[in-house]
Amino acid sequence: MATRRGFIATLAAALTVPRLSWADAGDPAFLAAARQGEDFVLYGLGADGAARFHVPLPARGHAAAAHPTRPEAVAFARRPGTFALVIDCARGGIAHRLSPPEGRQFNGHGAFSADGARLYTSEVVAETSEGRLGIWDAAGNYARITDLPTGGIGPHELRRLPDGGLVVANGGIQTDPADRTKLNLATMRPNLAYLSPEGALDEVVELAPEYRQLSIRHLALGPDGATAFAMQWEGDPAEPVPLLGLHKRGAAARLCPPDEAEAWAMKGYAGSIAWAGARIALTSPPGGVVHVFDAQGGFERAIRRADVSGVAPLGDGLMVTDGTGAVSRIDSDGLAPLQRFDLAWDNHLVAL
Repeated sequence: MATRRGFIATLAAALTVPRLSWADAGDPAFLAAARQGEDFVLYGLGADGAARFHVPLPARGHAAAAHPTRPEAVAFARRPGTFALVIDCARGGIAHRLSPPEGRQFNGHGAFSADGARLYTSEVVAETSEGRLGIWDAAGNYARITDLPTGGIGPHELRRLPDGGLVVANGGIQTDPADRTKLNLATMRPNLAYLSPEGALDEVVELAPEYRQLSIRHLALGPDGATAFAMQWEGDPAEPVPLLGLHKRGAAARLCPPDEAEAWAMKGYAGSIAWAGARIALTSPPGGVVHVFDAQGGFERAIRRADVSGVAPLGDGLMVTDGTGAVSRIDSDGLAPLQRFDLAWDNHLVAL
């Protein structure tokens, strides 16, 4: 029979076990999914672009969410997917496997609360593409808590706001749950939705009617409280449209076109977005180009790089990844390759 003294000794021993931190995983600065031969992996990369760790994935990954204190990353399946893996980045194993409720699908992105106690996941009802916000108990073995509406159809990326609320990119596209055929392009209505820390829908921002076929996909937050959003054009391919938008709470969204000479460069498709200091960057894998804007949405320059997709802030500069396996830095001097791997980087580069 356990004694009181034995119980106290066991408790004391447990409390003295050091907790692992991101330093135990090599202090990575970024997370990125990739295809390596016939396999799929998640990498942790340093600020120099070198590998800090890598772990296998069961299928193609999309984005990841990093826990704010523990060396844990949640790797999401390429949308629509049914797996999200909580990866122990220090030990290299899978700590938990998350599955959405029956009839739901993950939609590629997630975010932790500031204290790391909760994980929020972008989800859809498979049959209708209705957006749902999945809420998981990250402090209690990632048990499912509940889910709430995102305020739109086809949510993709979500970001935690400084007040603990969330902003969600509702892409507006209803898709066939089996083959991802787009079903509502003639009537789609994308929006930005702001949710309170309690999950209530605080504000919904739609685009002007002539831009309703601009699917809002990815998000970046600025130091002044603005949201930058990257879009993909589902309308007439012969019509060039802005792919960057800016929004501040309580105001209308504002679209930011590039110079006329660059209007066609991105081929209607912005893959990723990052806000670094006074710069905002959009990437386009099909266009093979990075468009750089100032913080007010004024176009600055274009940088060519084949199959470029992932982008994240690195101080006042930017880090980008591409399908050739390169990891590169962008600063005032242009693009400088840092590392090259024998793999193809996937859509996103997530800053820790």
